[in-house]
Amino acid sequence: MSMPPIAQPLNDDELDRLEEFLFSDAVSEESLDLIGIHGLFCALSISPEPVPEAEWLALLLDGEPQWKSDAERTEIAGLLRQWYQSIGSDLYSDEEIDLPCDTTLELDEEDKEAGIAPLTLWAEAFMEGVFLHEELWFSAEREEQVAELLLPIMVASDLFEEDDFKQMRRDKRLCEEMVKQIPDLLVDLYLVFHSPEK
Repeated sequence: MSMPPIAQPLNDDELDRLEEFLFSDAVSEESLDLIGIHGLFCALSISPEPVPEAEWLALLLDGEPQWKSDAERTEIAGLLRQWYQSIGSDLYSDEEIDLPCDTTLELDEEDKEAGIAPLTLWAEAFMEGVFLHEELWFSAEREEQVAELLLPIMVASDLFEEDDFKQMRRDKRLCEEMVKQIPDLLVDLYLVFHSPEK
């Protein structure tokens, strides 16, 4: 397994700058927020096949923003690239990923206003990353293992209408037990596709 580029996580000022840009009029209202970006980058870092930067940028920003200048484009793309690479470095090093939200589907007062748990937004974006190369994630030789590891994220995403998923979502206690496992499962999923060569 080739080592991903080493990168430092973004600091608070850099995250604030990204958030400011994402909520500006320059960017589509359908673009991902910081929680969604983290979910997408986790999936892309785990993905069995690299996704070109132009492709994930367009997905993340929902098209091409109205850049003020080339300098702004370079700055924002650089921050996103650094964040993506830092998540890849953590997974490569078997470090548990700190999610940018609580691992719960319970809504606090702030979430009730939005009507959706932040973890669901994270999981939706993660699954967007999976769907880019779904056939490789679920290839015949590892379909069962990957499906089992992905199950808590799939349940959290609330994207699946099958009866099994609806039933699991109705069982609040089961859901909470499942989603608590997500940070540990990310490293396990990474190793399915990128096991170190012995």
